[in-house]
Amino acid sequence: MEQEHKDITDRQIYETSIGLVCMSKTEYAMYQEEMEKRVGNLHIYVDADACPVVRIVEKIAEKYTIPVTLLCDTNHVLQSNYSEVIVVGAGADAVDYKLISICHKGDIVVSQDYGVAAMALGKGAYAIHQSGKWYTNDNIDRMLMERHLNKKARRASGKNHIKGPKKRTPEDDEHFSESFEKMIRMAIQNREGENNGKPVISPIVNG
Repeated sequence: MEQEHKDITDRQIYETSIGLVCMSKTEYAMYQEEMEKRVGNLHIYVDADACPVVRIVEKIAEKYTIPVTLLCDTNHVLQSNYSEVIVVGAGADAVDYKLISICHKGDIVVSQDYGVAAMALGKGAYAIHQSGKWYTNDNIDRMLMERHLNKKARRASGKNHIKGPKKRTPEDDEHFSESFEKMIRMAIQNREGENNGKPVISPIVNG
């Protein structure tokens, strides 16, 4: 009884889906339970090999109590206190195919690989680039074609070396955070809409 009273009266700041909120451990447990009902079986999968936004994904996912799975190969083994980590053999595209085999309709996939994004969209999942750009059925064909043409141009010029990405900035992280959280909210809203028989909101092209 005394412990229950302590849990109720001891209040601290928690990060939630609506921002920082002061509540007791009991109230936070109730919040988590409610979020789990809203989220349902929504899951986030991250193509985590050399991915610069893993910690951002985990931090935001935790606010919404959404489970995260990080997929990496044996050359990039990761550890996490929040996410499940799946280590796949280092074969070509092994991580990509594993990710696609376990994601489902309505899940969220984080990947910089256009091919992975295309397959995720094909399964009815949402997909986002580490830049914060949303992959959609309206833009994925164009992005794949641009990648193909760039590869073709490199071959023709004899320049097979791909220039590395520019150094990531705090502004890049902030843009990804905002875009990613927006996608999570839309995914939750769509799940609730499906359960209530309401129309689903389609992702718009997000730069």
